[in-house]
Amino acid sequence: FLWKQPGDIPTDQNTIVLKLDVACEVNRDAAPGETDPKKKYINSAVYSNQIVWDPKGEQERQFADSPIRPIHDDILITKLRPGQVVSCELHCEKGVGKDHAKFSPVATASYRLLPEIQILEDITGDDAELFRSCFPPGVVDIVEENGVRKAKVVNPRKDTVSREVLRHKQFEGKVRLTRVRDHFIFNVESTGIIAPEKLIEQALDVLMEKCAIAKDAMAKITNGDEEK
Repeated sequence: FLWKQPGDIPTDQNTIVLKLDVACEVNRDAAPGETDPKKKYINSAVYSNQIVWDPKGEQERQFADSPIRPIHDDILITKLRPGQVVSCELHCEKGVGKDHAKFSPVATASYRLLPEIQILEDITGDDAELFRSCFPPGVVDIVEENGVRKAKVVNPRKDTVSREVLRHKQFEGKVRLTRVRDHFIFNVESTGIIAPEKLIEQALDVLMEKCAIAKDAMAKITNGDEEK
């Protein structure tokens, strides 16, 4: 599927056409005194499953294995009452988030540094149990070494950095909470259009392209300085 550039006319290679034609009317079969709009009227609510794909050119063959449709069928678009009509033609084209937010496939994206929990002195016995309870499940485990039960950090990635352990005086000087400054944990949520793992790949491609542009610009500046 091609990008539609400014000035290009819509074609079957750059534009998807959808149609929505819905009219609300009184349901003559409804019981007298009915108050539920869904029973009293026909098409009192317009949902995404009423959007119909209108294939153009070779699109019907091109998308034969996976016809174009809304991802979810039960998205409420609007509500109508008798005499009201929705009639529209929708044109869909490829775009990027920097042009308009509607094109962004990313819902929420965030990052954090990997927590680092350093046990400076052995924490054993009942203190080990208390130490483990200060962290989310799976961060700290109890292991037995030479018959002694002691606390051991097994998965700091699960830590939420609550720093609860620092409230207990028996752990003063025995633990250090820091973050690994060069280890980033990204969390990327998709709107459903593109899988999160694909978003990461595409984002890295964009980043590499921007780095190449910056590198060329710096090279031109450096060469210009050398000529002067």
